Amino acid sequence: MCMGVIAGAYILTLFAIKHKERVLGLILVSPLCRAPSWTEWFYNKVMSNLLYFYGMCGVLEEFLLHRYFSKEVRGSADVQESDIAQACRRLLDERQKMNVWRFLQAVDGRPDITDGLKTLKCRTLIFVGDDSPFHSEALHMTSKLDRRFSTLVEVQACGSMVTEEQPHAMLIPMEFFLMGYGLYRPNQFSGSPRSPLSPSCIAPELLSPESMGLKLKPIKTRIASKMHGA
Repeated sequence: MCMGVIAGAYILTLFAIKHKERVLGLILVSPLCRAPSWTEWFYNKVMSNLLYFYGMCGVLEEFLLHRYFSKEVRGSADVQESDIAQACRRLLDERQKMNVWRFLQAVDGRPDITDGLKTLKCRTLIFVGDDSPFHSEALHMTSKLDRRFSTLVEVQACGSMVTEEQPHAMLIPMEFFLMGYGLYRPNQFSGSPRSPLSPSCIAPELLSPESMGLKLKPIKTRIASKMHGA
């Protein structure tokens, strides 16, 4: 059972494509699956140059915080920066600049793995924040996965790091996801675990904002509205 965020989600998805027999399920947060866009490539080049010549400077930290968090967490001239963003700054200051530089180079050189997504047979649960710069990546990835085994949960007012900004928004979808494997079963539930290859046990109504008490949007709602508008 694999869980990864942004670049980590890309690596685990690639692993699942290459080693299908070793992966039962994927929990991906703001995942990547395509090669970098021109915009991302440009930003990565700017960050790499800043890092190479100036180290972990304030401008570079701002670039990275914008990639990771929503504006509510990053703060503004009138709103103080959150504890999450301050903790992230401290962690970035502790990193060795050449290791971060190599990481950015690797992210910039990643190949497109879209063609391999259709071959995945494990269940996949994807989280992404509405304010994430990788939001379109998550939508693209979901559209290429087998819909019988995949679900997208969009979290409102959240950036890429859903695990840090709104971890509570992940609880109920993950509970139902893990119940499908028999890895989590409340006392009131009984019966044998479902096969990982059976249709997803996450019913759309269970991911509705009304039933969950959270501001979440199933991907089917978004696609249906687009089709209706067309």
